[in-house]
Amino acid sequence: MAFALTVGGVTFLMAVIWGSPLVELMRRFKLGAQIRIDGPQTHMTKMGTPTMGGILIVAWTVLVSIVVNIVQIVQALTIAESILIPLGVLIAYAVLGGIDDYMGLHPQPHGEKGMRARVKIWFQLSIALIAALLIYFVVNKGRGLMAIPTVPVLVDIGIFYIPIAIVVITGTANAVNITDGLDGLAGIIAATAFAAYGIIALVQDQQFLVVFAFTVVGACFAFLWFNAKPAQMFMGDVGAQALGGALGVLALMTNQWLILPIIAVVPIATMLSSTLQVLYFKATGGKRLFKMAPLHHHFELLGWSETQIVQRWWLIGILAAMIGIALALV
Repeated sequence: MAFALTVGGVTFLMAVIWGSPLVELMRRFKLGAQIRIDGPQTHMTKMGTPTMGGILIVAWTVLVSIVVNIVQIVQALTIAESILIPLGVLIAYAVLGGIDDYMGLHPQPHGEKGMRARVKIWFQLSIALIAALLIYFVVNKGRGLMAIPTVPVLVDIGIFYIPIAIVVITGTANAVNITDGLDGLAGIIAATAFAAYGIIALVQDQQFLVVFAFTVVGACFAFLWFNAKPAQMFMGDVGAQALGGALGVLALMTNQWLILPIIAVVPIATMLSSTLQVLYFKATGGKRLFKMAPLHHHFELLGWSETQIVQRWWLIGILAAMIGIALALV
């Protein structure tokens, strides 16, 4: 744990130094000047804020992870120990999210901002499928392992594990992505969830996952330095999808994916609010369940300030992480 915390601290220090140059670079390339802000009218003041700031998180997580695990990678040790699966998912979703962000900067023939939703979901599912197969066959040796609170042994659900793992990874990627709507929200919630799974991995003596988790925490903190209200840059899909996908993999590799909806309660609730809004709107012929979805915009329209929502959501996230860790230790 001492080493993991040190690596996380070093990651923060190194990444935060490069935050300002990244902001300036994105401004010069006008990465954000044409981004449409979906949300209350008060968000229109954010128009032009550079997006794709998640590059800061992904780049430093990848760089530090490779340096820390270079011996294992060179010697081709097990995929589980070399953290190549969560790292690979992080990179794959970052590339997909980056393409989506970049396409959002330019008008598309089909009139949509960014990549078509049905195209993006197929890419997401494909990445998740590869990760699920690697975890099932390589890490778990052909077993679909699941930890259940209060049950002292792991339960093997067999081949059903693969489709469930695909849903876990893809769902978490989209949940964190939808949560990225207020200054500081997605970064602080993601950091809390990764810290929780880092502690769970520590208890399981999965040292490489511990270091990876706290490397991500350090990178998220560096991003938050520039994303705190008023944000100098936004995370974008390049960061949000990557963090969500990697978090899903971490939950699966610790076998504690049943408690993921608790530890990631804020992203899950945010995603459900958007889903329910759409379903209710269609079922009632135009009525709205919430004033605006996702959920954080609903509370903004109720009169809560952006800072109040972020701080309160963080408190909920911390409490949920504590409960999740407790359940993992039962």
